[in-house]
Amino acid sequence: MTTSVNIGTILHHKGTSVWTISPGATVFEAIQLLAQKNIGALPVVEGDKVIGIFSERDYTRKVALEGKTSHKTLVREIISTEVVSATPHHTIEDCMRLMTEKRIRHLPILEGGKMVGFISIGDLVNWIISAQSATINQMESYLSGR
Repeated sequence: MTTSVNIGTILHHKGTSVWTISPGATVFEAIQLLAQKNIGALPVVEGDKVIGIFSERDYTRKVALEGKTSHKTLVREIISTEVVSATPHHTIEDCMRLMTEKRIRHLPILEGGKMVGFISIGDLVNWIISAQSATINQMESYLSGR
């Protein structure tokens, strides 16, 4: 089944470059980066340690709804600090289960305590859809004798 593929394989295809933000950046700067890169979340990194995740959800719930200003509020003031992570050796199934149980959409991938990638639930779903399409194409070719 396609969900037994490990996350390292996805990172190999997706790439391991990750956009991050400092906890001392303003929320406005974080939102700008999300918009520029067309992404939904950023790992918040201090030194080389992931200390939290900044997401669009954090902005809407902790800035917009509370009447704060994104130009004056710092990322560290609103981030989700419970960092749930996986390793490149975890499978797609492992990560989907973890993300569903923890109700999160983004997952830092750590190896030896260092971030080596960042995946979203969308990355996992796209991988599964692509793998299923490839399997269907192979079966159609086999059945048609091509």
